[in-house]
Amino acid sequence: MTQHTRTPDPTTLNAERRDLLDLLGKHRGFLRYAVSGVSDEQAATRPTRSELCLGGVLKHVSAAERTWADFVVNGPGEPVDWESIDWTDPPPEVLAHQAEFEMTGDDTVAGLLATYDDVAAATDALVATVDLDRAQPLPQAPWFEPGASWTARRAFLHIVAETAQHAGHADIIRETIDGQKTMG
Repeated sequence: MTQHTRTPDPTTLNAERRDLLDLLGKHRGFLRYAVSGVSDEQAATRPTRSELCLGGVLKHVSAAERTWADFVVNGPGEPVDWESIDWTDPPPEVLAHQAEFEMTGDDTVAGLLATYDDVAAATDALVATVDLDRAQPLPQAPWFEPGASWTARRAFLHIVAETAQHAGHADIIRETIDGQKTMG
């Protein structure tokens, strides 16, 4: 299902918004390059000691970006009691998060890239329009300071960092598969 969100015209945006969109575009491009030209089978392989595969990285980055963009608009979702999870029988929301890192039989590289494009277009439209100073309380989690808030700007910077980190993971996986690397 393709959303038809218009890409913002950079000439109508201030320098900060153009910079955010440029950084997002650059790191998304690195991730896309790492998965370009691989078969569905290659995208599902785990050629390193890591549990990560190219399709799973792409799926996770799409889900993470969608989640943080939703946070900018709607604030934190339902809290997860991370301290009380029975890891031998995790709840559905934890299983869903873990499935973000796997390429299932229904997933294709083309489908995952189309989803990623839709998510990116929606985020770009949000970067172009949302009040960057608008703050939302962070969800309750052991890795966040209790009571802390992030502005939309900080959430977008987090999306950039998350994308860059996982583009690096994808680059290592791809180089292991067939020697292609993003740079060098």
